[in-house]
Amino acid sequence: MPKVAVFNTKGEQVGEMELSDEVFGQPVNEAVLHEVVTMQLANRRRGTHDTKTRGEVRGGGRKPWRQKGTGRARHGSIRSPIWRGGGIVFGPHPRDYHYKVPKKVRRLALKSALSSKVGEGKIFVLEALELEAPKTKDMVQILQNLQAGKGALVVTEGKDEHVIKSARNIPKVKALPADQLNVYDVLYHPNLVMTKDAVAKVEEVLTSEVRRGHH
Repeated sequence: MPKVAVFNTKGEQVGEMELSDEVFGQPVNEAVLHEVVTMQLANRRRGTHDTKTRGEVRGGGRKPWRQKGTGRARHGSIRSPIWRGGGIVFGPHPRDYHYKVPKKVRRLALKSALSSKVGEGKIFVLEALELEAPKTKDMVQILQNLQAGKGALVVTEGKDEHVIKSARNIPKVKALPADQLNVYDVLYHPNLVMTKDAVAKVEEVLTSEVRRGHH
């Protein structure tokens, strides 16, 4: 079982914690990570891009000149795709990029991402994280105390508005509850800061599913 130090918000070590092998000690599967990150990014696309076909652009109602006798090429409309200002032939139109990969694959990818942070020594476990009010300055100080100031994903057990708002204005820092933990955010942020309760919650969710699958 991987062991990590547990810190307080001053950056002082106050203990150690054993992490679940099932969640934090998995081999890193790059193919699965790539598959899930690609899915997440595709699902964020709005798909509102649109180009006009020759039926949608303005003008071009009548034939620009007669069919024969002018010496010029024949044309039916000045809004045909070969004219400047004409329609677009194979341009993009609104579409939904959303797709899913199987739940098992998503879980495996999340375990891989978490295990990679443990392997790199980029996971910091906090005994607790309680802010009395949203304060960016306090969050900056805590991350500096942990030596995680160059960017971090801060994970709490439940949704903590004070923590989320305190992290919101810091570049490359994001806070979210354990049930919203995802592969892209874990990999994107250089450091992973989790409270002890958040670690317990993630382990419970990711291992309970495995046990259920064995029955």
